[in-house]
Amino acid sequence: MPEREAVAQHGSPEQEVGDFLFRRREQIAQRWADEALFRAVFTVSRDEAVEAGRVVVEALSQVAASHRVTDPEADGFLVVREQLARMGAARSRTGMTASQVSKDVDALRPPVVDLLVADLPDAPADLLREYTNVLTVLMGTLRLVLMETALSEGQALIDRQRLQLLEVATPVIKLWDGIVAVPLIGTLDSARSQVVMETLLEAVIDQQARFAILDITGVPTVDSLVAQHLMKTVAAARLMGAECVVSGIRPAIAQTIVHLGLDLGTVVTRASLADALAYALHQLGAGIINAPHGVGER
Repeated sequence: MPEREAVAQHGSPEQEVGDFLFRRREQIAQRWADEALFRAVFTVSRDEAVEAGRVVVEALSQVAASHRVTDPEADGFLVVREQLARMGAARSRTGMTASQVSKDVDALRPPVVDLLVADLPDAPADLLREYTNVLTVLMGTLRLVLMETALSEGQALIDRQRLQLLEVATPVIKLWDGIVAVPLIGTLDSARSQVVMETLLEAVIDQQARFAILDITGVPTVDSLVAQHLMKTVAAARLMGAECVVSGIRPAIAQTIVHLGLDLGTVVTRASLADALAYALHQLGAGIINAPHGVGER
């Protein structure tokens, strides 16, 4: 039978591959469950790996039937992107490189090709070769989707960890009843400044604080962006009913602020954290008495 007549009889190669995948989804899922990509990720039970494999095969079947085997944005991939992301990220967390994960995906193709050849014993050689090529392209697109989603998931994890580190690096200390302080150390950027503001405002509410001290002794430089963030934090604290005091403005930083022409006239500032605490205590009506020399010494 000429190849053209065979194609007409069997339908388009993409449609044939799609029908094959859907028809043999259970057998393919069973074989995939024993492959490293599924076996290492779904460790609770083999049935879980089989179910995951079945879902992926059905997605591939839909993609093939839509004649979009080269399109990683095909609708069929939408339903499995989250699952593929978890699978790729899980393999990456075990220390595997992107190249090794890619090999895991490549290992899924031979079992499917074997089933395809066995499923179409009477298909002409040229037509079977065309079906195999379509399947190879489709599996390559699957690999691309998995790698893209895994990288995206990995970046999201990095972003979450970075935010957690920012929160850890921005502690709020209760100095006195009604007084909280945030000692800042290191460079301030937009992301960290936002965390500072949110953390401080949450502390103001939780502690019912009347004074919030921002100590910038450990901040190496202050530019216009940092100053703007400080001003926003001060304004936000005022809206929450707390007075914000900025302490730790060293001479070099003071000169920078003056050179930048920044107006901090509405902000209460003190040279050190101790001075800021003394100011807040005074405003609360608490007296500070210096102990006589020698008291408390042994």
